[in-house]
Amino acid sequence: MRVFELEGRTALVTGAGQGVGAGIAELMARQGAVVAVNDVVAERAEAVVERIRAAGGAAHVLPFDVTDRAAAGPAVRGFERRAAPVDILVNNAGNGGAEGFRPTRFRDADPAEWQRFAEVNLFGVMNTTRAVLDGMCARRYGRIITIASGAGVQGLGFGVSLYGAAKGGAIAFTRHLAMEHARDGITANSVAVGLIDPAASGRQADKTAAMAKAIPVGRLGTPEDIGAVCVFLASREAEWITGQTWQVNGGQPTT
Repeated sequence: MRVFELEGRTALVTGAGQGVGAGIAELMARQGAVVAVNDVVAERAEAVVERIRAAGGAAHVLPFDVTDRAAAGPAVRGFERRAAPVDILVNNAGNGGAEGFRPTRFRDADPAEWQRFAEVNLFGVMNTTRAVLDGMCARRYGRIITIASGAGVQGLGFGVSLYGAAKGGAIAFTRHLAMEHARDGITANSVAVGLIDPAASGRQADKTAAMAKAIPVGRLGTPEDIGAVCVFLASREAEWITGQTWQVNGGQPTT
């Protein structure tokens, strides 16, 4: 039997139309999971599904906005009726949401911007988790993985306080969720991601090149780096790991 295999499991990966989310979805499919690829932009999700299928995997497009609680629940339930119950949820959608964001010190940030960081990075996690949780409890099996950030566990000085606050909230939420459902066969863990190569999401790397030099392992992270951790946390081998925050960052910082 292969280790870290996901045969017979169905995974929902949010924000998986590009970057880290796409890497997670593709690696989970490679390990045998049927993957529901979510994105707020349907065309991006379709492109990832096409790549997964071309590689011999099984995947479905599941577009909805994680910040819209009224849409998330029906979308997930509809998918489960058509395809299969969700065994694995990866809460990857985040960052600045559909609008993206430019690092800005809290003092200089428009208060009108505060809410959207919480909407996608915290409430979006809650919305999708709530959509799958009843089914996981009924089946007494589930893996919930929240993609967070180093900004959620340490203070940084380059203008990510709003983002960091929301990610810190998602980490705390996931920790409590793990304790509430530890006896229901459900594990819940967070991944505090370090500096990822922006080219994975089609962005320029000029602003991160200098920061990359300070990473002990000497390179930026890739979607595959994060995907590998998610595959492990979703596997049977990780069933005794819950309520933890995994630092995946090339060694900066260490804990």
